[in-house]
Amino acid sequence: MTTTDETAAHDTVEAAIRVQLAKALGGVRGIVEAAVPTIAFTVMWIVTSDLKTSLIVSISAAVVLLIVRLLQRSTPQFVLNSLVGIGVGAFFASRTGEARAVYLPGILYNAAYSVAMLLSIVTRWPVVGFMIGSVTGDPTGWRADPAVVRLCSRLTWMLLIPCVVRVAVQLPVYLIGGNDAVAELGILKIVMGWPLQVAGLAAMVWLLSRGRTPVRPPALP
Repeated sequence: MTTTDETAAHDTVEAAIRVQLAKALGGVRGIVEAAVPTIAFTVMWIVTSDLKTSLIVSISAAVVLLIVRLLQRSTPQFVLNSLVGIGVGAFFASRTGEARAVYLPGILYNAAYSVAMLLSIVTRWPVVGFMIGSVTGDPTGWRADPAVVRLCSRLTWMLLIPCVVRVAVQLPVYLIGGNDAVAELGILKIVMGWPLQVAGLAAMVWLLSRGRTPVRPPALP
């Protein structure tokens, strides 16, 4: 739950979103933990061309990272995210017998996320706006100020674009390349994963540094 002191400390939209973005990114460790299962699977596939071995090594790597987090009593959020991702990919691959299916859930996730964010912008309920709500304790109060809605819409575009780029690049490779493209899909997922997300977040931070939009609209006289 957000405290009163925390809310007061973020009297602008920009400050509030910067705090939420920092939490979402998870630091260098969170980035590494998200990438390790994909790297392990891709490397093992290149070396062995064996789906079962590649899946076992990938899932084992995620489990080891999770155990380390639990032993350190630190948040396992980012490890769990990667473990769920590789678990779903393993299910797809085991059902189809095709190694490339490991990457299909990620492509579908990015496609669905793109559609959802686009709809949020079109309906003027941009998803970034709910970051403001999580800080202020009022989930929808930010919609009272058109300036905040416009800012959140621009920021949501910056989250949407990386997802669209991933789908536009990875889906044709998945459909055309078949199992011959497993290594390429792995490399694309790594290169277009956190690096692309960090670039999008950097653009958001740059935009946020240019303004000081009040969290609450000024009271009418």
